[in-house]
Amino acid sequence: MSGKQSRRRATRPSKRRRRDSEVGYCRPPRNYQFKPGQSGNPKGRPKGAKNETGILREILEHQIPLHEGGRIRKISVRQAILLKMADGALRGDTRKAAFVLDRYRRAEGDATEATDIDPRDEKLLDSFYRRVAAELEAKKSKK
Repeated sequence: MSGKQSRRRATRPSKRRRRDSEVGYCRPPRNYQFKPGQSGNPKGRPKGAKNETGILREILEHQIPLHEGGRIRKISVRQAILLKMADGALRGDTRKAAFVLDRYRRAEGDATEATDIDPRDEKLLDSFYRRVAAELEAKKSKK
């Protein structure tokens, strides 16, 4: 019996050699494996290509000229959009006012109270926000 066992051991490849030469799931033959530096998807997305988020970020950070009081200064597209919305809110557009105030609340929530607001100002903002929200709700219910 001991003769058969020794013969089996001699004919079986060692575990290490078997792992290297075995072909199966996740183990392609050596000549079909990717060479160092070779990609599995050569026609895939090129390095440095931007996704939609990157493109949008670039557009919003683009600097545009703003004519203000006879002077020209450069601001980002994002700033220009928010300025237009705030300007519309000051002219009485309740939707724009609600948008600007909502964005402000979100930014303040993210900042985790980085700045201290006077309690009187906070009460004023809250009452204005509630009034604008009520007006929007009334407009929605009329439609």
